[in-house]
Amino acid sequence: MNALHTPVLQEEVLSYLEPQPGKRYVDATADGGGHAIAILEAIRPSGMLLALEWDEELYRVLRDRLHRECPESSNACVLRRASYTDLGAIVRSLQFGPIAGVLFDLGASSFHFEASRRGFSFHNVEDLDMRYSRDTRETAADILRTRTERDLGEMFRAFGGERFSRRIARAVVERRNVRPIRTNADLVEIIRRATPAPYHRSSIHFATRTFQALRIAVNREFENIPRGLEAACAVLAPRGRIVTVAFHSGEDAIIKNFFKTPDIRKRFTPLTPKPVWPTPAEVSRNPRARSAILRAFEKTS
Repeated sequence: MNALHTPVLQEEVLSYLEPQPGKRYVDATADGGGHAIAILEAIRPSGMLLALEWDEELYRVLRDRLHRECPESSNACVLRRASYTDLGAIVRSLQFGPIAGVLFDLGASSFHFEASRRGFSFHNVEDLDMRYSRDTRETAADILRTRTERDLGEMFRAFGGERFSRRIARAVVERRNVRPIRTNADLVEIIRRATPAPYHRSSIHFATRTFQALRIAVNREFENIPRGLEAACAVLAPRGRIVTVAFHSGEDAIIKNFFKTPDIRKRFTPLTPKPVWPTPAEVSRNPRARSAILRAFEKTS
């Protein structure tokens, strides 16, 4: 596997998380280990990191990379294959505390688009799976097969911002009544036929928003973010910090609104009154960074 996620906003993440030697931190979305390794280096010699990764393949890559590149940190990093929604239970079971900081780097990774072979991308012919983990029951193909036309249209609009959501939903239902929708290529062709020709010449591929919406629905991303944040708030020590990196305006809105709720606002202070964006130089090096949005919060009580 060579399509590892390039850490986005890494300098900014470390600046706001402020990892300190001897303290304990959680990387709730460890992916290929870019942020995790940087945190481990900052908390030497006696700090500890709990790294969570939900994807089975990425978990194996992360485990091997940590053993290979950071053998001296083997006792400093506790690695678990789990969703960040289980963060609270894992912290309690391990008695891993007090926790000085939690990082959430949300959304899909480069691996999912470039190497997972699960239908996240529309450049190769792959089965429409889109699950981050086999713990998730429904695949993307299952959702396209079972949801009503109305539900599909609302999903494409709400999660993807797709302006032709109703037309695409209708086309999906018409196609599945004739033969199953099994691959990403099947779905791309449905979207192509359902949308006007000028839409196909946009700078953004005409299937992008529908694929994004389907991925978010499969993995329940918008539902899981508040659950993960709530767990992090509960286990964080006073003066501890939560840093989030979102790649979708919907994700960012969920984070922003979560920290505006009365109970949370009483206990947390925003460290980023305005969101932090990547520099033009970083976007030039790593185009995926262009949509990244960082926010940070400190627990006051």
